[in-house]
Amino acid sequence: MTKSPPAEPKSRTCIRYDDLLSAFDWVSAAAPSEHSAFVSRQTGRLHWASSSHHLEEELPEDIDDATLYVAVPHKYDLDLGKDLVWRFADEVLPESSDTIAAFFDRRGAYARFKDFLERKACLQAWYDYETKATEAALREWCEENGLQLVP
Repeated sequence: MTKSPPAEPKSRTCIRYDDLLSAFDWVSAAAPSEHSAFVSRQTGRLHWASSSHHLEEELPEDIDDATLYVAVPHKYDLDLGKDLVWRFADEVLPESSDTIAAFFDRRGAYARFKDFLERKACLQAWYDYETKATEAALREWCEENGLQLVP
């Protein structure tokens, strides 16, 4: 009995990391669903939209077809909001977890959190942690959605 050759790997659409990060930042800069961005599964081209800003680009008519486009996630979709803060606090400043949690009881939490980190000389550590977590989450998201990140 002859063995059949292994199936050819499905080709993955390439997208530049910097482009995806810009789209991710755009989507995450506003409330969920206010800004959106979509990646063409065929070309890797990004399409941008906003419910609060007029953008010159018209979205393709078939943008809602998930076989053709994938929506760039919001940071909350990837647990990169408060969940990331809690992970950072547990790993880097476990003795300050209650103080940090109290910042998030009202508006302006991230500003208070960053001021606190600056006083503790940990602000750069937060930025590094956030950057690393974002890159890892976007890489995983690309993998799950059949996209290939390129430099």
